[in-house]
Amino acid sequence: MLEFLNELLWGKVLIALLVTVGIGFTVASRFVQFRYFGRMFRILSASQAFQRDKHGHLSSFQALLLSVAGRVGGGNIAGVAVAITLGGPGAVFWMWVVGLMGMATSFLECSLAQTYKVAEPDGTYRGGPAHYIARGLGARWKWMAGLYSVLLLLTFGFGFTALQSYAVATSVDDAFGIPVFYTGIALAMVVGLIIFGGVRRIARVAEFLVPVMAGSYLLITAVVLALNIEQIPDVFMLIVNSAFGLEPVVGGGIGAAILMGVKRGLFSNEAGLGSAPNVAAVAYVPHPANQGVVQSFSVFIDTLIICSSTAFIILLSGVYDPVGMSDVGGVALTQSALADHVGEWGRSFVSVALMLFGFSTILYNYYLGENSINFFSTENQNFFNTFRVAIIGLVCWGATTDLGTVFGFADVTMGLLALVNLIALIALFKPGLRILKDFDDQLAEGIEQPVFDVARFKDLNLDAAAWEIEQEDIERVRSRVNRSSQPATERS
Repeated sequence: MLEFLNELLWGKVLIALLVTVGIGFTVASRFVQFRYFGRMFRILSASQAFQRDKHGHLSSFQALLLSVAGRVGGGNIAGVAVAITLGGPGAVFWMWVVGLMGMATSFLECSLAQTYKVAEPDGTYRGGPAHYIARGLGARWKWMAGLYSVLLLLTFGFGFTALQSYAVATSVDDAFGIPVFYTGIALAMVVGLIIFGGVRRIARVAEFLVPVMAGSYLLITAVVLALNIEQIPDVFMLIVNSAFGLEPVVGGGIGAAILMGVKRGLFSNEAGLGSAPNVAAVAYVPHPANQGVVQSFSVFIDTLIICSSTAFIILLSGVYDPVGMSDVGGVALTQSALADHVGEWGRSFVSVALMLFGFSTILYNYYLGENSINFFSTENQNFFNTFRVAIIGLVCWGATTDLGTVFGFADVTMGLLALVNLIALIALFKPGLRILKDFDDQLAEGIEQPVFDVARFKDLNLDAAAWEIEQEDIERVRSRVNRSSQPATERS
């Protein structure tokens, strides 16, 4: 039954919806992910992107790293290898296409998460699909917001936390020979110390861990590329030709290349699942579109950079053989490929990378679970403490347990999670475009840093306390509006 539901959701319904929303918003937004690609770097290079505001809210950069911590996981190492094994090198091309379209989807859902976020008494923000469903679609749809929160808790809070714990424990066992039982206990203790510190402590850990783990993986990829620089053009041509069936049939042919590339791209970058918006909403930014642009960049990092790194490590090696790959796949293929480039220590490097990716994802999954509980109760601290204790126990249990059934169940709940979020995104297409237009208009008028004036969007049922932008910035934007409403003769 789980297999049937997974095939129905991920093989038919969700692929069609995710691709439709990605392409639809790309066209409707006039290719926002390409228009503002350079602005991604300008936003992150601005000093305010790294600093908390005077109230202690998280910075845009911290929110970005926290979302990258969740997006980058085992799928970037094992999932890419599976896609190449079953779909051939052409799957990488379609993975890139899905990543580029997913950047638009991520912009939409993360901008909406920022727009409909709510302020908490402790100086933090909360938001995500549950909030933009409840506030954006109205009281009649609050049941769907509640359903989304329950699915989020089951999928990420419980299911994928246990699965990531298992991945970390087995990686440590593979790399250092440490039994999974001891790794599970140590991991649970470290996770407990971090999650009891709340979202700020999680963000600080991600701020340190993500650059280290992603930077190390990119560094080893750069070494591999340097060692095989003459073969890089050939690999590019292999990927493109295979994507359109211009190479001898590998894997399952062009159909398998498209299917595996689309599925792996969607699984990896999570654009459209609604998970990243829960993190995007916590940042202090002057305009919702700012975080939409930044979160688009996190999809680019995940799919176009990290996944591509794994693909080139595999395709440039002497290990990959399109014929007879049935016995080598997943993590084993990536390990063998890197070992072929740099020696046997490459196997341990992949195991350590998988361990770090898995650990960061556990913290991310915990925050998603906490956010889902917060939707139902913001005041009862016992709920949160009980959940934290449950997560610690789940990490111990997951490290030592065969989780095949749990994985199948989590895939189904994740599919339902994505289905609910995509329905909401389609319904909120117009508000999303309206927020983008406000951002576009301010930039067109020469305002380098657009500001969101919540008073101009009273019909959207927003939490004004979550948009306490500096008064001088608000006055600047309002004077712009007043000025634009004057006749041209008066303005001159």
